[in-house]
Amino acid sequence: MTLPWIQLLLLSVIDCLADCLDSGSYHGPRWRMEPSDLFIPVDSIEEEATLTCDAKGTPPPQYRWSLNGTLINLGLDRRRRLSGGNLIISNLDRYQDVGIYQCMAYNTVGAILSRRASLQFAYLDHFKVHTRSAVSVREGQGVVLLCGTPTHSGDLTYAWVFNEYPYFVQQDNRRFVSQQTGNLYIAKVEPSDVGNYTCVVMNSITKGKVHSSPTSLILRTDGVMGEYEPKIEVNFPDNVPAAKGSTVTLECFALGNPVPEITWKRANGVPFPSKVKMKYSNAVLEIPSFQQDDTGGYECVAENKMGKNTATGRLAFYGTENNPDLIYSMLSKMSALTLSDAGMYQCVAENKHGVIYFAAELMVLASPPDFTGNVLRALLKAKAGTTVTLECKPQAYPIASILWKKGNLPIHTNDRITLSPDGTLRLANVSKSDAGSYTCFARNRFGMSSTTGRLLVTDPTRIIQGPVDMEIIVGESIVLPCQVASDPVLDVSFSWAFNGHLIAKGDGHFELVGGRTAGDLMIRNIQLYHAGKYICVVDTDVESLSAVAVLIVKGSPSPPDSVTVEEVTDSTAQLAWSPGRGNGSPITNYLIQTRTPFTVGWQRVNTVPEIIDGNTLTATVVDLNAWVEYEFRVLAKNSVGVGEPSPVSVKTRTEDAVPDAAPGDVGGGGGSRSELVITWEPVPEELQNGESFGYIIAFRAFGEVSWTHVATSAPGASRYVYRNDSIAPFSPFHVKVGTYNSKGQGPFSPVVTIYSAEIEPSGMPAGVWARSVSASEIEVNWQALSFTPERVLGYEVVYWEDDTKPETMGKVRVPWNQTSVTVSGLAGNTQYFLTVSAFNTAGTGPFLPAINVTTKKPPPAQPPLNVEWTLIGFQLSLYWEPVLAMESESEVTGYQSEMIGKGTLNTLTTTNSTAELTLPGDDDDYIIHIQTLSEGGLGPASDPIQIHQLSNLKRRICPLLAYHVSLMSLALTDLYFAAYI
Repeated sequence: MTLPWIQLLLLSVIDCLADCLDSGSYHGPRWRMEPSDLFIPVDSIEEEATLTCDAKGTPPPQYRWSLNGTLINLGLDRRRRLSGGNLIISNLDRYQDVGIYQCMAYNTVGAILSRRASLQFAYLDHFKVHTRSAVSVREGQGVVLLCGTPTHSGDLTYAWVFNEYPYFVQQDNRRFVSQQTGNLYIAKVEPSDVGNYTCVVMNSITKGKVHSSPTSLILRTDGVMGEYEPKIEVNFPDNVPAAKGSTVTLECFALGNPVPEITWKRANGVPFPSKVKMKYSNAVLEIPSFQQDDTGGYECVAENKMGKNTATGRLAFYGTENNPDLIYSMLSKMSALTLSDAGMYQCVAENKHGVIYFAAELMVLASPPDFTGNVLRALLKAKAGTTVTLECKPQAYPIASILWKKGNLPIHTNDRITLSPDGTLRLANVSKSDAGSYTCFARNRFGMSSTTGRLLVTDPTRIIQGPVDMEIIVGESIVLPCQVASDPVLDVSFSWAFNGHLIAKGDGHFELVGGRTAGDLMIRNIQLYHAGKYICVVDTDVESLSAVAVLIVKGSPSPPDSVTVEEVTDSTAQLAWSPGRGNGSPITNYLIQTRTPFTVGWQRVNTVPEIIDGNTLTATVVDLNAWVEYEFRVLAKNSVGVGEPSPVSVKTRTEDAVPDAAPGDVGGGGGSRSELVITWEPVPEELQNGESFGYIIAFRAFGEVSWTHVATSAPGASRYVYRNDSIAPFSPFHVKVGTYNSKGQGPFSPVVTIYSAEIEPSGMPAGVWARSVSASEIEVNWQALSFTPERVLGYEVVYWEDDTKPETMGKVRVPWNQTSVTVSGLAGNTQYFLTVSAFNTAGTGPFLPAINVTTKKPPPAQPPLNVEWTLIGFQLSLYWEPVLAMESESEVTGYQSEMIGKGTLNTLTTTNSTAELTLPGDDDDYIIHIQTLSEGGLGPASDPIQIHQLSNLKRRICPLLAYHVSLMSLALTDLYFAAYI
């Protein structure tokens, strides 16, 4: 008796069951094109947006679309329609059309879902209009100017304008603009940094640009910041996910004095590959084409002579395979039904939001023996001396009878071989003689079947070198060995446990190294918590064994505790503390650091005794400033290194004393008529030594004996103006400035000579004329003042477009001995008004009547296109399409070809769209750029052409052969693309 042929069809689309029963020539949909993400600028919304969707199948597929998981009813939606499978959206609405779209293609066989595509609208709002507070810092101090990015959609880029547009802040090792936060960071402020700063934000999609209100940066007058250790202000997250092939950018920047140096390294110590780029004085690390090998820990180190600081993080790799958003349909078809086919069948649809199932049950009532799913292992390995169990469990109805054979001989039971009623064969204390082929035969009234497997008996495995107990220092790396001798037919695997827990892959400190017979454990950058018991576990096909070692870790000392200040004078403080743990190594000495409201970070201080040994728990801090509030902390040191600092002591103020510092940088000059302006650098608050601090200003005219004294009680004062109508312009005076406080009078500064105020020049330059040099430059000329009773320091050129555009006004100053200047950065084809005047410290003199000049039209915006080249020997021939200027652009007068080699730069000017260049006789590679020439200047360059030269020998022997090979390569390339298409 045989069972009839049964066909079972599980369908993925229930509503087309009747149509699909005879689907031998049908097939389900398959994608030809899926939708992609769209980003549309709000201020230039297009009339229509198209999301593509195209699939093939028999019958031809139909299409449906969903938005944010909800089916779009195209019959009721007048703004959305289908064209083939493409979804076309008209009269775009920023609020109704934004979201996640998904296309479904279906026919009578089944349905598939496309990838998800987003439709977004890019915009950039204006900054809130308000006056920003000035930022006041000391010279030498670091500062962060906040941008305060307005609301937006789409990627942004940031820049900062210094004082006036278009003078942008130039980034270097001292200044950095973060493209993550938009903020401006100045590591160490210098006097030249004083001015107004404006944050400029641009949307990369819309190209829109907005400016913040200016932020003023001013220098405090109470002292210069001392040197301090780096403080990292810009860093990267602890974990940074990155997609395969993407460009990863990490930022790191620190404040400090001196300016910190930024360096990068990988946590695993592997050098950076050549593709990695460092930008902006190492503040930016860029990894193009991110791959699996680029994952792991990264460390940024900011260091100066006062210390260093670090920022760390990990890069995690995300591939695109096995996308969890894809939904799969199952179509199952069976013939020649067997008992093993019985059971539950489910169609599973899954994405990141959940799983749904469709189930059907199949029951089989009778079957011959069938080993499907229960066959003997083709090869079974067993260690000599163990017991082997071979199961014979066919699926059969009714139950089958069992017979075992080794090779061609039936197996009989004995004291070592047993056969269970369920058909299981057991071999006890196996040896090499038991190896061979074993077959189980099963029979019932519907038929017979068999299954065969081979038994291989192996020698025991031994650990020949295991881990041993060790002592190690924090931060070092070690390898714990685990090597075995085993039967070559066995598969060996290694694993490690630490303090009873399995060491998982992905832990940055641990790595398994070795080959088939070695599972050594490498531990990098060991920490105190890595101390403990390590177990190497060796697993083979037939057994498991292990070896144990204990690791002792030594580290730098734990922080001292209970720091107290016991006695204070105007320059000393006596401290006491309690010790911390030595962490495996005795404490050898202690270090003391201090902090005041006037320092950034902690500073090392002088002590008595100068070196504090590990058994001493008191010391006197010396060379402190009077009347300053101090905090103290203590650090312990042992043979491993310096530990973490103690908790901070309570704030303690030293006693007051007479000032011992005089004002610095005494000078002056300028001001209004009949004025003597005296300036000085104020004494920092930490050097004023007491309350009621002030300045004594002393001055006398040249030739006089007695001094005039004036006192000011403002400790932050830095300027005094003496007014007297008898003071002649630009007259010399002797000046000195002293200090005092409630304890008495301090020292005076050295005597300096300054001059009273002068008056601005009364004359005007003559013979002013100007001409346009290019689309962005105007040359201005004038005649120097032949005579004027006032001093002339230089000349000032002021220019503007017209009176209704004050933002276009600019000015340029030059020294007195210069009578021309080129004004640059101008708009093309624009009329400018210019005037010239003389100036000195009192201001500018009268301006000449304005003249006007129009800049030339800008050069063509289009670069040369479709550049072709041939190379025969040393002769390079170039050809390109001529560039036609627009009406608003300067006419093309010629072309400039620029050839850049290693340390060389050659240019060639031609009047037509061809050029002939002769390459130097070396093996260097060259890059060629081509630009248009016009009276408006140089136009944009063409895409670079890279010329990879052959060796000198090859060029001398076979230049023609190289040419023909090049032509053959081009022909083969054309054939390849033709065949591909």
